Amino acid sequence: MSQSASSVVTFPVLFADIGGTNARFALLADAEGDIRHFDTVETRLFPTVEDAIQGAVIDAGAPVPKSLVFALAGPIGEESTQLTNCPWVVTPRRLVERFALEHVILFNDFEALGLCLPGLKPKDLVAVGGALPPERGTKVVIGPGTGLGAAGLVDAAGLWVPVPGEGGHIDLAPVTARDYDIWPHIERAGGRVTGETIICGSGLLRLYRAVAAAGKSFAACDTPAAVTAAAEAGDPLAVETVALFAEHLGRIAGNLALTFLAHGGVYLAGGIAPRIVKVLQQGGFRAAFEDKYPHQGLMASLPTAIIVHDRPALAGLVDFARRPSTFGLRLDGRHWRG
Repeated sequence: MSQSASSVVTFPVLFADIGGTNARFALLADAEGDIRHFDTVETRLFPTVEDAIQGAVIDAGAPVPKSLVFALAGPIGEESTQLTNCPWVVTPRRLVERFALEHVILFNDFEALGLCLPGLKPKDLVAVGGALPPERGTKVVIGPGTGLGAAGLVDAAGLWVPVPGEGGHIDLAPVTARDYDIWPHIERAGGRVTGETIICGSGLLRLYRAVAAAGKSFAACDTPAAVTAAAEAGDPLAVETVALFAEHLGRIAGNLALTFLAHGGVYLAGGIAPRIVKVLQQGGFRAAFEDKYPHQGLMASLPTAIIVHDRPALAGLVDFARRPSTFGLRLDGRHWRG
């Protein structure tokens, strides 16, 4: 067991990136050691997060951790956190008691993605519409996966300050004549069309059905994967759907870029963007991203890139544990001690 002078955790540290569908774990024995990754597990296979830790990590022969640093898909609560698209409830005090822990620190999952941005290498990124983002400057990350997450990373006084949020739930409006054809057919939750309504896995299928209904066409695909596969095969309905998906992702990414004035770039994360790289690079994404009158020139100067690192949120958590002094973070309300 070791602890660096500037550390806020005691090693070994167990890291987790827990989304609506999958949970990914990694362990760091000390601040300068190698990361040990574990098999990704489906959240539906374990009734609780404690059972997942036991089954995927402890039973795999890993050293018993002294600290947990987790990224969760949902807003962090004072005593417990209910994941947005998963039945698990993460209760730090229960984790401390179950595993005899000294520290539990929780982040929103996209806040953790924000932490990884300064450490990403060129090999971890694919540019969309020009150069890769610069090393410094305020950054934004947005990612369609099971849901739609977003966060900012502010470059302030030499520190990186993550800003978590629920930007995936801001309203999304029709812009083009084609949008107005499609909008009446979009299935809505709570009477709203938000970013997450159509810019996520289930949203892609929702958009596909709306496009089909607008054109009085038969919607043959019944899963998001089937839609992307059909698009790759040249099916016109699926091709238009994926193109519109990229366009609306560009619109909402541009909104967030304006909000943060993201000279450090906008990064696309999540499970979908790396699968539709060619579509995102075809121009519709950037055109929608830049279409922000009267600031088209400003928007054209803001770089965008797709994250192709296989476990970026975990990388962000590890960077925080190794170099906490580089991040401007208040741990009040997210740090529990044993």
